[in-house]
Amino acid sequence: MKLDRFLRISIGLIVLLVFIIAIAALLFMTESALNVWDRLVQGPRIILYGYLAMMLALAVTAIWLIVRLVVRRKPAPAKNTKRPLDKTEILNRLREAEEAGVKTDAAQAELRELAARQETGSVHLCFFGEISTGKSSLIKALIPEADVAINPVGGSTIDIRHYRWRDESGTQILLTDVPGTGGLEGELDEIAAEEAQRAQLVVFVCDGDLTRNESRAVEWLLGLAKPLVLVLNKSDRYSPDEQALLMEKLLDHLGDLGGDAARDQVVAVSAGGEVDVIERRGDGETTVRRQRPADVGVLVVAINRLLGTGAGELDVQRDRAVFRLAADKLAEAEVEYRVHRAEQIIRSSTRKAVLGALAAVSPGSDIVIQGFLGTAMTRELCKLFGAAPRDLDIEEFLTLSQSRAGKALPLSLAVAGNGLKAFPGIGTVAGGLVHAVAYGLIFDALGRSLVMTLQKHGALDPGTAAKEFEEGISEHIEAGVRQVARMALDKEKSGN
Repeated sequence: MKLDRFLRISIGLIVLLVFIIAIAALLFMTESALNVWDRLVQGPRIILYGYLAMMLALAVTAIWLIVRLVVRRKPAPAKNTKRPLDKTEILNRLREAEEAGVKTDAAQAELRELAARQETGSVHLCFFGEISTGKSSLIKALIPEADVAINPVGGSTIDIRHYRWRDESGTQILLTDVPGTGGLEGELDEIAAEEAQRAQLVVFVCDGDLTRNESRAVEWLLGLAKPLVLVLNKSDRYSPDEQALLMEKLLDHLGDLGGDAARDQVVAVSAGGEVDVIERRGDGETTVRRQRPADVGVLVVAINRLLGTGAGELDVQRDRAVFRLAADKLAEAEVEYRVHRAEQIIRSSTRKAVLGALAAVSPGSDIVIQGFLGTAMTRELCKLFGAAPRDLDIEEFLTLSQSRAGKALPLSLAVAGNGLKAFPGIGTVAGGLVHAVAYGLIFDALGRSLVMTLQKHGALDPGTAAKEFEEGISEHIEAGVRQVARMALDKEKSGN
């Protein structure tokens, strides 16, 4: 009881002392401020205003520094890659990528192909659609003399084929037959999509109401911002009423998908072809093959109408689509480069970590955070992925990761010991070597987790990155054991 009273009296005296000191400091500051103010008021006005301006500037600077240090900035919004690109911009991006070491062969090939098509002055018209909708048969109906491969088995077109055709004004048109989408081989879909981007006009062929996949394809084609003709093929299978209903549905689909197509850009045709007919004769029934007449006149009219809008505008729309295609291929090459370069950075940092651990082994929960090694690797990876983190973000990420690394240290040591045993001829594994490998494994896992975070989010969020590290550390440690163990053994042998 006495002890409790003594503590309460002591706390009361401390509070009283703090109160007295605070009052004295406040009085001192008030007196000093009033003295300064009196002198400034009695002096020249220029000194007063200059002093106030200086105090205001210092206050603004202090507030700005506090905000920069304390308040977390939101990542910059991703650039809109769907906006129209011009030739100058795509060439500048290609030049910068080449200087950085990115392979730009695929993107450069698209620009060379575009230049070749511009020189010929031909109009490329791409027939696009799912397998078995009759794209090749339509081309055969438009150009009877063309050697078009037609097979009743769906998906017979497996490459790009061009057929020359001239419209009523004499313009040379290259009808492009591409592989049908929706087949078993996914790469054929990519071939067809790329050729649709290279063409000035696109004819989308279907043989009924649009399926979900066809609707997505039409929506994507409309996003290319180039003329589109929607063709209902095999229309002779439907009665006039059924055909009219289907045409209305197709027009509604285009409207729902954001298309601004005129009614005459949705046409119904029949590519003709052969059909089996049963004939009754005196001696019984027999099956004969007859040729069905083609009816593609409305398609020819629709194509001529679009061509009449002017080749210049068609070329501009085609060029923009190709520039976007080249930009997409450049982006794929940049992703591949970042993955390869990130692997190099992680491997180099891990090797340095292993070497440092062999030189001075100090096992503990702070195995990840070893001065500039962790900071340097984090900075380099963030720069590679276009992220610009603050110093506090990097420090927070490494601090959070340190606690996770301490929990994973026993697992790392066990994996490191087993990994070293897989190498014959090393005898009894020294404790320092095991710790060096464990240290390298955690460092390697830290780098890979950071890369995964940067790929997903495009920025360094310390909490998210540390959580990614914790969730994937076991997988990363087991995946890199042989590589890191070989690094440690090589360094050990070179040191001896």
